[in-house]
Amino acid sequence: MSTLQTGMETRASSRGIWGWMLFDWAAQPFFTVVTTFVFGPYFVARLTEDPVSAQAMWSNMATVSSIIIAVLSPVLGSIADQSGARKPWILFFALIKIASLSMLWFAAPGSSLLWPVTFMILASIAAEFSIVFNDSMMPRLVPEREVGRISNTAWGLGYLGGMIVLILVVGFLAGDPKTGKTLLGLSPLFGLDPVQGEDARVTGPLAALWYLIFVLPMFLFTPDAARGLPMRQAVRAGVAQLKSTVAELVTHRRMTLRFLIARMLYQDGVNGVLILGGAFAAGMFGWATLEIGLFGILINVVAIFSCLIAGRLDRIMGSKRVVIGSLILLIIATTGIVSTGVNYTIFGLVSLPAVDGGGPFATSAEKAYLIFGALIGAAFGPVQASSRSYLARSISVDEAGRYFGIYALSGRATSFLATLSFSIVTYATGSARLGMATLIVFLGAGFLLLLATRYPAKSPD
Repeated sequence: MSTLQTGMETRASSRGIWGWMLFDWAAQPFFTVVTTFVFGPYFVARLTEDPVSAQAMWSNMATVSSIIIAVLSPVLGSIADQSGARKPWILFFALIKIASLSMLWFAAPGSSLLWPVTFMILASIAAEFSIVFNDSMMPRLVPEREVGRISNTAWGLGYLGGMIVLILVVGFLAGDPKTGKTLLGLSPLFGLDPVQGEDARVTGPLAALWYLIFVLPMFLFTPDAARGLPMRQAVRAGVAQLKSTVAELVTHRRMTLRFLIARMLYQDGVNGVLILGGAFAAGMFGWATLEIGLFGILINVVAIFSCLIAGRLDRIMGSKRVVIGSLILLIIATTGIVSTGVNYTIFGLVSLPAVDGGGPFATSAEKAYLIFGALIGAAFGPVQASSRSYLARSISVDEAGRYFGIYALSGRATSFLATLSFSIVTYATGSARLGMATLIVFLGAGFLLLLATRYPAKSPD
């Protein structure tokens, strides 16, 4: 039996729960290795000779993806409630994601930027839509008191999976363009040529293969909702239901609406830090794949343990306090990153020697950047995992699809504003540092609004 019946509730077996949690393990290398720490910085620092313009173009890619995700996620979530089963949708988007990631191999230096941008947009859209359907399965799997624990555990598993792939890349695949050796002093496997960016380009097919293998337990063991309306009827009913849900939020569920708006604002800042943080470091310090990979490993190690701790805190203290504490850390860390230059930190109040002693992170400024990165690692997992459990505690099982669709909207509706703000400020001033500073505004606004939001945000208000 894949499920257990307890009164009126359907609960999954332990095998089904682990299958659901492994979705994050399968999906995370795309965000960790491709978007943030390896392919993204490669796009900025090595694919072209103009890192400032490349950072702005990478930001524009994220902006286009975010707009599409914001518009369609609530519609798909409502359709999911009407059609019932989530797995067919996840399979459809998995095929798009796997194919798009595989095409990143062809993004060689000197090639058209349109190619990697197009396939990154497709991969990002497919990844986020899959998350909508996977998240909406969570309230059916465990009792309400357990959603914070499995949400944070799943997020921690995701970071562990991302870190393992990142270690594989920096230890065995990514060579220093100068020496041709990996972090372990080895020649890159498969004869990958770092001068041609093959060590970074291979992360696309690698993330695709990882996802293909480890998403299978969710399909095999995690119970899905029963099939509902046929697809054509589900689309019509889903669109109508979305309209009524928006009206319901405005008139009867104002606390839920306030939470979603707060989450919209602070998630914009979180997305910006994750998308642009590695590229910003690559542009400022000239980090190659090796340094960016080590930086990512540090953040992921911290994130794994912080998610495990946050899962316990979520159950004891509630999701809201975990999110609030995480936002405070993120504001401090982002301010620290913005305040650091090649020979100073804390906006020049602390001068640092710019002497390069050789090896990764040789300067004092780079070490200061690592400290702020560790704070990001401690916060960005729990802030997202406990936000997910915050909503799960605020809705019923039958409305999970439509509300997690709107939840995805709240994570993306204005996220193009964060990356767009970065692009506009960077273009206008020629300073990526000032562009990064705009992210603090989004984190701070979401933090202040969440302070005034009830927990859990249940109806009626």
